[in-house]
Amino acid sequence: MQAARERRGYAVTALAVHGVMTGVQDKAHNARLNSFDLVTPDGQPVRWALNLLHKAGLTDRVYGPTLTLKVVDQAAASGMPIYLYGSTEATLERLVPALEEMFPALKIAGVEASKFRSSQDGEPVEIAERIKASGARIVLVGLGCPRQEIFTYAMRPLLDMPLLAVGAAFDYHAGLLKNPPAWMQRNALEWLWRLGLEPKRLWRRYVLLNPAYLARLAAQKLGVWKATPPAPATEPLDRFAV
Repeated sequence: MQAARERRGYAVTALAVHGVMTGVQDKAHNARLNSFDLVTPDGQPVRWALNLLHKAGLTDRVYGPTLTLKVVDQAAASGMPIYLYGSTEATLERLVPALEEMFPALKIAGVEASKFRSSQDGEPVEIAERIKASGARIVLVGLGCPRQEIFTYAMRPLLDMPLLAVGAAFDYHAGLLKNPPAWMQRNALEWLWRLGLEPKRLWRRYVLLNPAYLARLAAQKLGVWKATPPAPATEPLDRFAV
């Protein structure tokens, strides 16, 4: 919110295990993630790892859909217009009235669905100009991981406002996905809930990446493997998913 008031770029994402592992598997993407201004632990296993390895003392995760509502609440209270970028037209048509019902004072400056393709020559600048012309002060990006993080990284230099990569928050708040029970969220079983809802789309994410994450966490804790994070990326991107 401070970045929005000061009209400065600010990149935020909430990463669960899948988001972290996209960086592990792709060093260039890892460098992009390391350039973000704020990365929050979306999943309980990420929180546990931060506490285990770095004694962060975190008592809870920062769940993307909850973070989204907190930011939207503050935006509504302070009169900061928001811009919704990503997902489908059908999802946005349900999301907008849902947010307006929850936050009657909310100003939605613009709504733009994903094109589900790579950007074309000059298109990022055109998107940035549309967002700025709308009067928005905060952009919520719902393109799915890792496309939304790449979009946020690429667009940050073009916009004088915060961009938040919010994952599945659009689908949750549009009523298209149901939140798991609280006990599943507390015990890091949300992945099992999501897998049951979308098995064909998500099975590789959870069946393959979760064990790989735990193996690396154990190896790091035991001292048999040391993470070597790359320096934050600075180079612009010519092509990325929009």
